Amino acid sequence: MPFAQIPRPEVLKSLADVNYIPYWMDDKSRPAPTSTLTTSTVADLCVIGAGFTGLWSALLAKEADPSLDVVLLEATMTGNGASGRNGGFMDHCLTHTFENGLDRWQDELSTLVRMGYENLDSIEETVKRYKIDCDFQRTGEMVVATEPYQVNELIEAPKEAIQYGYKLDFFDAQQTRNLVNSPIYLGGLYDPNVVMVNPAHLAWGLRQVCLENGVRLFEQTQATGLEDAASRVVVHTQYGQVAARKVALATNAFPPLLRRLSYYIVPVYDYAIMTEPLTRSQRESIGWEKRIGIGDAGNQFHYYRISADGCILFGGYDAVYHWDNGLGPQFETDYESFARLADHFFQTFPQLEGLKFTHAWGGAIDTCSRFSAFWGQAFGGKLAYAMGYTGLGVGASRFGAQVMLDYLNGEDNERTNLKMVREKPIPFPPEPIRSAVVNLTRKSMDQADRNNGKRNLWLKLLDATGLGFDS
Repeated sequence: MPFAQIPRPEVLKSLADVNYIPYWMDDKSRPAPTSTLTTSTVADLCVIGAGFTGLWSALLAKEADPSLDVVLLEATMTGNGASGRNGGFMDHCLTHTFENGLDRWQDELSTLVRMGYENLDSIEETVKRYKIDCDFQRTGEMVVATEPYQVNELIEAPKEAIQYGYKLDFFDAQQTRNLVNSPIYLGGLYDPNVVMVNPAHLAWGLRQVCLENGVRLFEQTQATGLEDAASRVVVHTQYGQVAARKVALATNAFPPLLRRLSYYIVPVYDYAIMTEPLTRSQRESIGWEKRIGIGDAGNQFHYYRISADGCILFGGYDAVYHWDNGLGPQFETDYESFARLADHFFQTFPQLEGLKFTHAWGGAIDTCSRFSAFWGQAFGGKLAYAMGYTGLGVGASRFGAQVMLDYLNGEDNERTNLKMVREKPIPFPPEPIRSAVVNLTRKSMDQADRNNGKRNLWLKLLDATGLGFDS
């Protein structure tokens, strides 16, 4: 069923007492920031950005060679960007979706699927070994059909996916509703190898492990520029600088320090809301005992999951782009998007009418035209970068970090020889064409959702050229 677009007055009341801050970050266990870098220093490796990619880069580098002097710079606080604002879905998939991988890298998809499973297993091993308390739950994820045409697409998916080692199970309407009871569910596609996690606790846990392994972390330290200086790269900050033999750039959707990267990235704002804890009767009315993650099968899709304390996170649908790669805290609160999400929530779970929301927030996703991470080098191989996760970076960020370190160490291995790693996405056009492309695509995707999935000529053209946009 197409979701209604005009929130009802009773739905708006559910947002009356909301806090406009990320639920995950509203936590008394949030660590106090480290000191700002105010001097000049040298290092073997300087990692820029203390989100998941940067944290994994610093940790993996120290684990491989404990003697390395690693400096980690963060403009605000660890996990304050996308790493602490997402839904906490940790997917094994490295290609955004199986279908996206099949369209782009069919010849090496079996390898990518295997590497994705290995990557997820390695994350779990790290969490257990370092005793990181982040509510790590291998619950799986279910994509639900809410329109009849979507059911047929889900039915066919397991047959094709298993040929590449990708494990999926189709559930009919009753089986789906037995797991999570919503009147709009017509079927579901279950992936057992997806983890639900508290993303802020994971980021803070990795932060602590980095510190214990000798990483020098400077928070509230914004990298302002890069300078190629013979055998080193000098990273300038507001008060100090780091002269490093190697640099790993992990800035996600934030303005890249390498200007050319801005052509590959479009920051789009995604929004989420969080309910108050459900009562026992409310929980019984929807089932959902296994805490699996859920996403619907629309082009403009929702994602939702239950937290450890029994609250429901409900996000997605809108993917808002601001002129000329606009980015900043002024875009993190969007009352229209929050109201739309609240209304869609109660259309999904009408039995929860009257439930209140406690938190609402937004954050930028580093969208690229192929919807999955890409890599590259600069300054004669002394700098490597990874970005473009397009919303599925919680798990893939570790793989992204590994590839960056491979590049910096001059490795020639299975990862660096992947076509996916060697290729770049198609760049986005400059303004004003960029905004026109994004807005026309969003409108076309909405039309497709309301027209039995039928894609218009514009979407077909994007499919053919490999330049697209995904919420």
